[in-house]
Amino acid sequence: MAGLNKEKRHRLFVVLAYLVVFALIAAVTIYGFDYYTLDSAQRPFSAKHEVLKPSGSIGIKLGMLGFGMFCLIFLYPLRKKITWLQQWGTARHWLDYHIVLGISAPFIIALHSSFKFRGLAGMAFWIMLSVSLSGIVGRYLYAQIHRGVSATEISLKEAREAQTQMTEQLAQQKVISPGHLKALFKLPTEEDVTAWPTVFALIYMVILDIARPFHVARLRCRTMSGGQVITSLGGLLPSKNVRLEQVIALAREQASLSKRLVFLSRSQQVFHLWHVVHKPFSYSFAVLAIVHIVVVMMLGFM
Repeated sequence: MAGLNKEKRHRLFVVLAYLVVFALIAAVTIYGFDYYTLDSAQRPFSAKHEVLKPSGSIGIKLGMLGFGMFCLIFLYPLRKKITWLQQWGTARHWLDYHIVLGISAPFIIALHSSFKFRGLAGMAFWIMLSVSLSGIVGRYLYAQIHRGVSATEISLKEAREAQTQMTEQLAQQKVISPGHLKALFKLPTEEDVTAWPTVFALIYMVILDIARPFHVARLRCRTMSGGQVITSLGGLLPSKNVRLEQVIALAREQASLSKRLVFLSRSQQVFHLWHVVHKPFSYSFAVLAIVHIVVVMMLGFM
């Protein structure tokens, strides 16, 4: 129970971190919308120019915040090499905050630059945006490899045994007919996935994850009345039928695990390739960002 409460607290803190950062982004964006929509020639005549320009009172603080976030982002890879950092939290928890910073930092930097992406600073921003987007892809791949099928959590053999056990449990239940479950478990073979081009396999994997909630909604609708279908938004929200939701939870978990097992070898291949691309871009951004800061400081924030 203590572990569960700790996990719930972590999820709450992550949600709060997202809310705080994006509330700040929304507030600055709303305040400066009329300034940011002006062209470069008109901005110096705006009353908000001295505040929102990159060297303005708000603009420079956003730049400092972005630089601080940038430093914190690099704590995650450093944690693997610094022993005392490993004593704080788990790798997955650090990754969650790493993603919060990676997603929100480009927005903060964009506001700092007042959406002027030119020269060295512009190059650094676009590289940072590429790193952020690739990080989202990397997090998705990480989930496919590590959640339920990694060596540290569960072996491949145990994963297949769990898959078989869930299949048997679903076969014994009487709430949803096996025929209606087929769409949820419709997957390509491992041989097909291996033969597919890498990009196509990745896109297909994402499509399966996007389609799963709709397959689940269809299952709910088959067992609910018209009024229940409406109140559950067409089956997208959980019903009040406890037994139905237990079966659906089991079916969803089994479908997710089956998909990860089918795409495991390709996910691992893409994840290794992602590391090759993500790290150099991260280091390139670090170098450009530091050069930009040094140059700006030498020029007196002008």
